[in-house]
Amino acid sequence: MDKNQPNADTNPSGNNKGNSATSMVEEAENLNRLQNFPISFFAIIMGLSGFTIAWEKAAHLMQTHVFFDALSAWGTLLAFLIISGLYINKILIHPEAVSAELKHPVKLSFFPAASIGLLLISVAMVNRAEALSHVLWFLGTLFHFVLFLYVVNSWMHHEHYQITHISPAWFIPAVGNVLIPIVGMHFGYVEVSWFFFSIGIIFWIILFTLFFNRILFHNPMPKHLVPTLFILIAPPAVGFISYVKLNGGLDNFAHILYYIALFLTFSLFTQFKQFATLPFFLSWWAYSFPISAITIASFLMYSLTHNIMFATIGGILLAILTAIIALLVFKTYKAISMKKVCVES
Repeated sequence: MDKNQPNADTNPSGNNKGNSATSMVEEAENLNRLQNFPISFFAIIMGLSGFTIAWEKAAHLMQTHVFFDALSAWGTLLAFLIISGLYINKILIHPEAVSAELKHPVKLSFFPAASIGLLLISVAMVNRAEALSHVLWFLGTLFHFVLFLYVVNSWMHHEHYQITHISPAWFIPAVGNVLIPIVGMHFGYVEVSWFFFSIGIIFWIILFTLFFNRILFHNPMPKHLVPTLFILIAPPAVGFISYVKLNGGLDNFAHILYYIALFLTFSLFTQFKQFATLPFFLSWWAYSFPISAITIASFLMYSLTHNIMFATIGGILLAILTAIIALLVFKTYKAISMKKVCVES
């Protein structure tokens, strides 16, 4: 027998051991990535939902049909289910990692992004699958109320928060409250809608004041949180849409909400160079939903006033939003394929 010939009895065993070791390493890597799967992934759902609603609103005003808006709505629901499934797995397998996020001064504010995702999908579905929209709205409202109570209790009874911890991400729980009337009024929940709108507006004013105190008199925000500045646009823009639903039309307060949102949009667009030089973070998705909100608000303003200026603003913002969503999807896919997300930070 040739001594150089591989031993048929031992070589397969060696291969099996090698395959087993490789499999164990891959499994360990997957578990580690699951442990670091961030709650901020739900911001993707907010962006995709807003994009869908913005295009639907544009199509309605143009009295035409956009073939991909329905695909985008159902695709967003599928993305929500996938992200939810992954995070539920994280809760089951790595509860300590979830607990750490709940205690984190910034990550805590992203938990309501999950309930906001449900509410936004409900808005996207209201003219497509009304019964499903109703269920999603009810679940989203209940879930958001529980999460918002948890966040407020954390703010009130903390031992570790400092002024430098506040960022526009803290506005996310407030935004969820002012979203609720958009579909709530459609289904006849008038008092529930006013309840949540009131909470959202008051907390927006409080947080807006605190944030400007932080940004003016303390150290600049970390680079990975700079994209969240766009979240400043969302509360007044969504507040405008909800208030019009509640009030049944345009009045002075509605004008104030819209123009604050529009001014913040212009202000942030003038800082384009600063945002363009930032490396990609998952927080880039903070660009998407606020721009969706001011786009939808501009189209609503046009439908109420028939002033072509608002249609023009909405159209320009929609083009910008579409380019941003395309860029974010590409950048996120690239980061996932290169395993640059879900890593320890």
